[in-house]
Amino acid sequence: MVGFLEGLAVTLKTAFRRPVTAQYPEPNKRLPIALRYKGFPALMWDGEVNEPYCTGCMVCVRACPTQCMTAEMKDNPFFTDEKSRRRKIIDVFEINLGRCILCAICVDVCNFDAIEMSHVHELSKYQRNDNRVVLSQLLDMGKSYQSEIGWSPSQPEKNSGVPVKKEEGAKPTRQRTTKRPQADSAADAPSTPTTPAQTTTHGESATGDQA
Repeated sequence: MVGFLEGLAVTLKTAFRRPVTAQYPEPNKRLPIALRYKGFPALMWDGEVNEPYCTGCMVCVRACPTQCMTAEMKDNPFFTDEKSRRRKIIDVFEINLGRCILCAICVDVCNFDAIEMSHVHELSKYQRNDNRVVLSQLLDMGKSYQSEIGWSPSQPEKNSGVPVKKEEGAKPTRQRTTKRPQADSAADAPSTPTTPAQTTTHGESATGDQA
């Protein structure tokens, strides 16, 4: 009887105690994310010219060990209007977060400060395809990351999209003339006339004496 009462007391104590876990996915309190935390990749936004830093050069796509990225580039209309100095701009970019291993190789190989590891780390979705994020979502992730840490490009002078203004009165650049091949110059050179002493006729020597 005593053992039964002791077991019942343990059961009641466990049944009425406060839960030790938070209600997911809306917990009342979450731990803050460290500034140097590396989440999933995100594309950075150039606010000076209102376009992405990414030019679609495909370097990150080729370097990705899991091949979780796809990208396509297009001609930049801002470059035609002289509003940006980027000739090409990203048109399609997609990352499968389910295949990403957070290795940050894409960040290391990027020459344009266009991609960074954001603070986004959540993979719980209602549908599996929701882990495939497109260009607009990647840019939203990048803008949020930029505002959180006060991000700035590591090479602002090189990778800024602000067009360089031409100086007034600048001399026009000379067009380089390509050298003609030696074979053509030799063919076009005038042939040297032969002297009478070098010509021979039938029955005569080179000096004009009869045989």
